[in-house]
Amino acid sequence: MGGRGLVAGGLTLGTRAWPDRPPSVPQDTKVNAVVIPETELKAQDLDKDDILFYTLQEVTPGASGFFSLVGANRPELRLDRSLDFDRWPNMTFQLLVRDTREENAEPSHTATATLVLEVQPADLRAPWFLPCTYSDGFVCVEAQYHGAVPTGHTLSGPLILHPGPIYAVDGDRGIHQPIVYSIIRGNEDGSFSIDANTGNLTMTKSIPSPKTFLLLVKGEQADHARYSVTQVTVEAQAASGSPPRFPQSLYRGTVALGSGVGVVIKDAAAPSQPLRIRAQDPEFPDLNSAITYRVTNNSNFRMDGEAMLTGASLVHAGVFYAEVEARNTVTSGTATTVVEVQVSEQEPAPTGTSGTYARRVEDLRFSVVDMAALGGALSALFLLALIALIVLVHKHYGHRLKCCCGKALEPQPQGFDNQAFLNNPDEASWAPAPSPSSSPVPPAPPEPAPPEPKPPSLETLRRVAESPTVALDGDGPAAVRSILTKERRPEGGYKAVWFGEDIGAEADVVVLNTPASEVDGAGDEGSEGSGDEGAEAGLRGGAQDAPRSDSIYL
Repeated sequence: MGGRGLVAGGLTLGTRAWPDRPPSVPQDTKVNAVVIPETELKAQDLDKDDILFYTLQEVTPGASGFFSLVGANRPELRLDRSLDFDRWPNMTFQLLVRDTREENAEPSHTATATLVLEVQPADLRAPWFLPCTYSDGFVCVEAQYHGAVPTGHTLSGPLILHPGPIYAVDGDRGIHQPIVYSIIRGNEDGSFSIDANTGNLTMTKSIPSPKTFLLLVKGEQADHARYSVTQVTVEAQAASGSPPRFPQSLYRGTVALGSGVGVVIKDAAAPSQPLRIRAQDPEFPDLNSAITYRVTNNSNFRMDGEAMLTGASLVHAGVFYAEVEARNTVTSGTATTVVEVQVSEQEPAPTGTSGTYARRVEDLRFSVVDMAALGGALSALFLLALIALIVLVHKHYGHRLKCCCGKALEPQPQGFDNQAFLNNPDEASWAPAPSPSSSPVPPAPPEPAPPEPKPPSLETLRRVAESPTVALDGDGPAAVRSILTKERRPEGGYKAVWFGEDIGAEADVVVLNTPASEVDGAGDEGSEGSGDEGAEAGLRGGAQDAPRSDSIYL
């Protein structure tokens, strides 16, 4: 082998040039037929005649199942299965040739060529009447049509059929042969005719009595190669008792104040569109074109087909109501509906970017971003105003705030001592607390007082109570009874501080007061009463407002 390599189909393959003129394969080509012969795909070795090996590689997904090579050394293209123009109208392959059996052998020379095949449609299917439903992707179940006509009347227009008008297409999409229509059965009396080009079915005469027609309609290709047949059912029914119907009981429209005669009423739901008032015959759709409309009770409006117009100049604003009657000229059936028309001032239609419309356009130019920027600026101004307010308050009332804060931070006395015993002996320590409802009087500024002596402890009080020399009991005027005791004395007119039996962890101190009556009586007796009063005065520290005699203070 020389260094010139191989030339394989990239320049010339037989009598055809690739890929300028890709070959066409008819859709109805038989399976196992040779599509392209070996002479058109064979490569030439310009160095010497070696044995060449060919490989067909797909480029179009799924195309490899349709074609294959006859052999590794024979580049004949063969059809392996039936072609489908609808799914694969064309397919692309790559033809690879090399001068060695193994792909990785060295030295080895290769060449490639791109092969494009176009599928030529064939006339395989008959015409299909639409709408149709595919059963397997190839066979379409054709539609059948039905309709109704009134007896005793001849309709001038084409019949309205269900599910649609008579229409057929060529089953082979790549051919598109025109379809010719004809009635081949069921029209013996000549009541109907069909347009050969469009398939529209019309009445030629009236039908006097109810009757059902079964018409067989044929759709044939213009080349007379294939045709199909479908059935059309037409029922002739009595038209009496079939009035038209409005789909809505109330229609709403709008018109500008000051409108003259002949202005179209607009739809309130879509002001840019005219208001359409349309009635339908549920049994005879063909008769919808024979329905006429009129306004029965309001001269300000009139009907023009299905549209409502102004019948006079509108000089007053407000809401107006009009009754519209629909009448079927064939069956003489009637129906009515109500139309609500809002007559109000409206801005003129926009004609440019000037005047009121221009101002509205400018107003609408504010976007969400603009509003967000405005909100940020307002927030900054509010923050600056708040800072200025704080500075002013601190400047004018700062010293007061410092005073209040200093008082609030003064340390409070701690401990578990009874604060009643820490008061000045000269002040009343058992006075009743003021009523919560009374308004407190602000006290005078306190004068600086010398340090108060430390109150005696419980152990000191106990020793005093046990000492026989603390107080003397006697009958003389100067006799003083001890007010510190460990026993409760039941006699009246005696004031005492009584300690519980267990003076250990805590002391139980009780002040016993005698009833007021006994105090008064004791005062009349003389020296003993005077001694009690002196003792009580010594205990209270000179307080004048004594508590109630029947009170016990713990």
